[in-house]
Amino acid sequence: MASVNLKDIIEKMKLQNLTPELDITKVKVTQPDINRPALQMAGYFEHFEETRLQIIGFVEYTYMQGLDEKRKREIYSKLLSYDIPVIVFCRELQPDSLFLEIAIEHKVPLLMTKKATSAFTAEIIRWLNVKLAPCISVHGVLVDVYGEGVLITGESGIGKSEAALELIRRGHRLVTDDVVEIRKVSDDTLIGSAPDITKHFIELRGIGIVDVKTLYGVSSVKDTQSIDLVIRLEDWDKDKEYDRLGLEEEYTEYLGNKVVCHNIPIRPGRNLAIICESAAVNHRQKKMGYNAAQELYTRVQNSLARRREEDD
Repeated sequence: MASVNLKDIIEKMKLQNLTPELDITKVKVTQPDINRPALQMAGYFEHFEETRLQIIGFVEYTYMQGLDEKRKREIYSKLLSYDIPVIVFCRELQPDSLFLEIAIEHKVPLLMTKKATSAFTAEIIRWLNVKLAPCISVHGVLVDVYGEGVLITGESGIGKSEAALELIRRGHRLVTDDVVEIRKVSDDTLIGSAPDITKHFIELRGIGIVDVKTLYGVSSVKDTQSIDLVIRLEDWDKDKEYDRLGLEEEYTEYLGNKVVCHNIPIRPGRNLAIICESAAVNHRQKKMGYNAAQELYTRVQNSLARRREEDD
């Protein structure tokens, strides 16, 4: 099961640790959702999502402050007896001494943020969804071309990295070469990124490893990118029929999500960078409602209809 270390959450979200005496090195968050324990503060623990990150906002905090000492001890003891990974207090709210004491007793880490509850909730859910998303690694190159994430795949040595380098020289941005880590962050969105060890590097046969960020500057690289289009490179086969109109989209599937896929035959003289640029722009145009192949088909049908009318 995927998990995120609590130390990474503290660093990313700039949280203050209110229980530094607790060892948090082995604490992990495994759920991308959060829980606000308002009902639990009122004594209702049925269906309590204890494995989620718990967030206490102004409403929960003021309710806690209004409890008498006996009720506080009863509720705090029951809440903190669950296997809660961490509790975050928003708006710089400070837990009272009793809550702090019982939390330390049950080894539940307490954190604090300056952010408003809704803003922090939205940010942590978005970040955890990416970090905990199902992930696979595929062989290919991912480039941001005019804002469209283009995943270039194909056999080793077919020219994926060379095409990516030419795209970078033309002002586009490299996300990753050779290995693409794909995460399913929603039913509609796949996000690609590079393994830390190969980030910003390209391998060119005959030359070796090239550091794109150093050679072309920080504007030539990007850490993550949604995957909008797949271009599969293959050797030209003169006996194979290739799609010349593009009336019907072809798709490939990653982690259950379908992505538009173009099979591009390779032969000497074909400029892969321009083909990738054109495919990205054409895909973007289709998303905006214009399909060139459909427009051509409509023109042909209208022309044939006019000829039939003239013949009649």
